[in-house]
Amino acid sequence: MNHTLAGRIRACYILVLIFALAACAGTPTPPPADLTSAAGPSTQAAPAAASKAAPAPGQLLDRVVAVVNDDVILKSELDQRVGETERQIAAQNAGATLPPPDVLRKQVLDQMVTVRIELEQAEARGITVSDDAVNQALTRIAARAQVTLEQLPESLKQQGLDYATFRQDMRDQLVIQNLQQQVLGDELHISPQEIDDQIRSNQSNSDSGTEYKLSQILIATPLDPSPDDIATARKKADEIYQKLKAGADFASTAIASSGDQQALMGGLIGWRKGAELPSIFVNVVPQMKPGDFSEPIQSVSGFHIVKLDDVKRSDAKMMVTQTHARHILIRTSAIMSDDQAKAKIENLYQQIKTGGDFATLAQQNSDDPGSARNGGDLGWLDPGTTVPEFQSVMDKLQPGELSEPFQTQYGWHILEVLGRRQVDQTQENLKQKAYEAIFARKSEEVIQHWLNELKNSAFIEYHLDD
Repeated sequence: MNHTLAGRIRACYILVLIFALAACAGTPTPPPADLTSAAGPSTQAAPAAASKAAPAPGQLLDRVVAVVNDDVILKSELDQRVGETERQIAAQNAGATLPPPDVLRKQVLDQMVTVRIELEQAEARGITVSDDAVNQALTRIAARAQVTLEQLPESLKQQGLDYATFRQDMRDQLVIQNLQQQVLGDELHISPQEIDDQIRSNQSNSDSGTEYKLSQILIATPLDPSPDDIATARKKADEIYQKLKAGADFASTAIASSGDQQALMGGLIGWRKGAELPSIFVNVVPQMKPGDFSEPIQSVSGFHIVKLDDVKRSDAKMMVTQTHARHILIRTSAIMSDDQAKAKIENLYQQIKTGGDFATLAQQNSDDPGSARNGGDLGWLDPGTTVPEFQSVMDKLQPGELSEPFQTQYGWHILEVLGRRQVDQTQENLKQKAYEAIFARKSEEVIQHWLNELKNSAFIEYHLDD
């Protein structure tokens, strides 16, 4: 049985089951309370009376709103996600006006469909994420909220969020990130010649050190659009452009109309260096001032309206101060609470202060397997290659100095600086920046094209208006 037929059969089965349960109201066996609510008079009445006062059908409380291959999305799932999205939009875009409810529901449902397709593809590729990786991601979120991982469930509850659902969403996001990285590894190829060409371009381009903060609205076209598809998308893009010229808020319009993955974030793309601009924006964005937005720009994905939110210049530094450091890490886990981890790292700190050998203690105790086998040695580190908390402590130490125990998102650390040096990384930086520019320019186009292919080959059926 192929996926399309199986999807139709499963969707029909679930639809029939839900409606059958709803129709059971008034029968001797009550239906599940979460699907229906029974109504109707007593069954002891005479047949004639019963025919005049038949039991009212059950009230349907859930239904299928979309079929995605062999899976379905229920109205209750969509309702929950719409509520969460409304709160996120309010928090991230304080000035944004929410689109009409039906438009927002369609945007959220489209995003849910995309996620289902990507998760199905990840499962087919055998991509999984460990509990430890999920815990690390949640610890970073907790740290930004100034709570511990143990306090996070209660913090989420106060915001009306369920921890189990939040945790599963985080796992799904990490799976999709790994999937997209795998796709880019398979489909995005950068040759040495491209890097050399980019280096020459950067050196001759005075704009390469400029950074642009961008947002966009994308009116997407199908994978192989017909002339009618292109004309329809062009007309919609022109209408949106006119609304923006008349004063419509860009973020609110993106939330309501954009077909880009960042639509529900107000279309925010983020910061891009001049050399990293997508090719379709290269001749447009440098001519804009902050607050400007472009006329519709056509690409293979559809029609883009790009907005320049901000601009800044950052001159690249070729001389780099590297730090040679070693550390001991004690992670928190299901069997190691934060208090226990802190107590253990303080004990190790005292042992080192009283003559204990750092390398031996790191080999025996550190939860960073990559450095533990080398006595905790991290090698020579460039600025910014560690998390900010670690970098901050390291920068304050002189060679030979040992830090007191401190905490990062990874756990509790002791850090010793072994040395510092100035390194000329001009050539390495040129190559790295060239690679990053090409990668940034190509990756969005590769992922968008890949997603279009996934959707084009999937069975997707909407039932929002049923």
